[in-house]
Amino acid sequence: MSRVAKAPIEIPSGVELKIVDGAVNVKGPKGVLGLKLHPTVALEQEDKTITVKSLGSGNLAMAGTFRALVNNLIEGVANGFEKKLTLVGVGYRAQAQGNNLSLALGFSHPVEYIAPEGITIETPSQTEIVVKGCDKQRVGQVAAEIRAYRPPEPYKGKGVRYSDEKVVRKEAKKA
Repeated sequence: MSRVAKAPIEIPSGVELKIVDGAVNVKGPKGVLGLKLHPTVALEQEDKTITVKSLGSGNLAMAGTFRALVNNLIEGVANGFEKKLTLVGVGYRAQAQGNNLSLALGFSHPVEYIAPEGITIETPSQTEIVVKGCDKQRVGQVAAEIRAYRPPEPYKGKGVRYSDEKVVRKEAKKA
């Protein structure tokens, strides 16, 4: 068994977890999420803790993977996840209208991004974007799609970057 899979998962109050027919359904204040379990993995629930068991000795790493996935489901419906993006560049702006995001990124036209179901996009300022949701994978995917419109370039550092991202700068050509 992997070290990750050995750690039990605590279920916080206000979160309901059901294990039915090889699938996990989690319901909490932030939303409802589900996950189909791998055939080599089993979950055991005791009061407010869950342990992940590996069925057979062939695939021990899968138990650690599913422990992390189930933990992300529980954390997502309890607290939610968020990714922060920053726009760096003259004239680069973002504005959220409902579930649409309008970006001015130096192109001849504004870039429109429509947020998928379950994801909210906020713009606390014109150069900040906050992507929120209960599904960790979807929040990361939406943030990556927004960043892909204009990734940070290495010479001036202009572009869309994660707020904690360090851009390695290059020195320009010398005459």
